Amino acid sequence: QVQLVESGGGLVQAGDSLRLSCAASGRTIGDYVMAWFRQAPGKERSFVCAINRSGDNTNYADSVKGRFTISRDNEKNTVYLQMNSLKPEDTAVYYCAGQRYGSTWRRADYWGQGTQVTVSS
Repeated sequence: QVQLVESGGGLVQAGDSLRLSCAASGRTIGDYVMAWFRQAPGKERSFVCAINRSGDNTNYADSVKGRFTISRDNEKNTVYLQMNSLKPEDTAVYYCAGQRYGSTWRRADYWGQGTQVTVSS
């Protein structure tokens, strides 16, 4: 099985950018469809974006479309989330997730531990 570790979170101001990383170990990340989710205080975990194994197909939640970009480097065993034009409502714990089978995102088989992103106004 794969282990996923997120990094790159922090405290930023509205309008700033952050790049999150999700490093995989145990198996090659190229075996997985990958996604990012987030969970704001008092809310359920929600889908942010996903990317297929080769990296040529992505999809995004409407709330982040045009501001966030998911990408992957299978040689580095890492998935990234570039977040631009951050808003206070983007404040959440961000989780990396992996799906072993299928070509499009359906559900997570593995989760990372999460990284906190806080956006001040």
